[in-house]
Amino acid sequence: MVRRGAWRALPALMAGAGLVAAPASADTLREALADAYRTNPALQAARAEQRAVDEGVPIEKSAGRPSIDATGRYAEFLNKSSTSFTAPERAITANVDLGVPIYSGGAVRNAVRAAEERVQAGQADLRATESAIFSQVVAAYMDVIRNEAIVGLAANQVDVLSTNLQATSDRFEIGDLTRTDVAQSQARLAAAQSDLRSAQANLIAAREDYIALVGDAPVALQPPPPLPGLPGSPEEAVAAALENNPDLIAARERAEAAGYDIDVAGAGRLPRVSLFTGYGYENFLGTLGGAVTDDPTLPDTSVPQTSASVSAGVAISIPIFQGGRPAALQRQAQARASAALEAIIATERDVIAQVRAAYSSWQAALAIIESSQTAVAAAELSLEGVRAENSIGNRTILDVLNAEQELLNAQVELVTARRNAYVAGFSLLAAMGRAEARDLGLDGHGLLYDPQLNFERVEGKWFDWDRDPDPSVQSTSTVDIPAQDADIRGQANLPARDTD
Repeated sequence: MVRRGAWRALPALMAGAGLVAAPASADTLREALADAYRTNPALQAARAEQRAVDEGVPIEKSAGRPSIDATGRYAEFLNKSSTSFTAPERAITANVDLGVPIYSGGAVRNAVRAAEERVQAGQADLRATESAIFSQVVAAYMDVIRNEAIVGLAANQVDVLSTNLQATSDRFEIGDLTRTDVAQSQARLAAAQSDLRSAQANLIAAREDYIALVGDAPVALQPPPPLPGLPGSPEEAVAAALENNPDLIAARERAEAAGYDIDVAGAGRLPRVSLFTGYGYENFLGTLGGAVTDDPTLPDTSVPQTSASVSAGVAISIPIFQGGRPAALQRQAQARASAALEAIIATERDVIAQVRAAYSSWQAALAIIESSQTAVAAAELSLEGVRAENSIGNRTILDVLNAEQELLNAQVELVTARRNAYVAGFSLLAAMGRAEARDLGLDGHGLLYDPQLNFERVEGKWFDWDRDPDPSVQSTSTVDIPAQDADIRGQANLPARDTD
């Protein structure tokens, strides 16, 4: 089980590597995740979509609640029948009707249950969205750290090769080396400068990706903490994922909802019973009846000009034949339920594959870290020896340049493996359903969003005029954040290699 807040207490995973510094004003991974949790537009939109799904429950419940309708009408009778002496010239009518559903064949009950299952599925989808965004943030965070380290290594390589070229040129001037040696040094320096430009471009792109996800620019990122709760075997990881993976949970909930939809469709063949009562009022505004007085402009006051009525009773509707519609709807619902059941297996397969692949990638990256550390140590020793042998004429300048390149490649491989191991480990936790805000201890950065609270708020609402405040943007814009550069001053902590 993941320990809440474990990220706060555990030491840094990469601190011992000496690849990045951790200034007091630096950003941490937890802060980056917390910023994304509060301001990422994709996550905010997913929460809003879930609130819309929540409303499905009161919508379905409304079909089983009493309803009151009022109607009013004013009419002018422009052409009266020549044989009718009592026809009115105008009339006002008003009616108020109350209906109370008693029995609907189970349609309302099952529709509500289906809506509740879809709420649960939506909440699982929201968890999946949260994990996916966190995975992207972690990858972007680690990309910035990796690319900063690679830029530092590339810049250091340019410095080393520049010094080598100067030394080679000096030795050429005194006749100790040939023009070929100088050309080889120049070529390697030009290639290193090109690699530096590419590394700087990759760093700028990584920083811009970070801004798009987090909503703020990265500032002296600290090494990330160890990942809590990583499994000891792929079997353990799969077992956890089958229980906690939000995509799998959502698929199961949707299959449950589809089962209720079958009963809703079948209810179209059953009787419906309701209670009703109504009040009606009619007023002919003194125009009903003929002229029976001496004054033809006055109505016959002996004829009532208003009427009122009250009715109440029980209504029953029994479907006899509907052209096969209920059966078609039920077969349609059964087919969709069958598809939902198959979706569970498909999702389960995907989850198992994701977990096993992430576990394999994580283990492979750990092994690459170990071998890369050995390679770096060996390349450093090799470079030292080649330089010493070159100084006494046993090695060529090309041998020195090759040794320099081998060391750089090993260092880049090590930095990349550390990044890959961390990202793969986090992806593994996400597939296991253990990479959400509560799992990562983000509760210390403010109240966590709980979708259940909104569902409980709206599920029992009855009032037709109850509405929420007008929508407003919750995420933050990045338009005012300056364009990023490839400057790594104050962030890299890479010891320069000896060039003597």
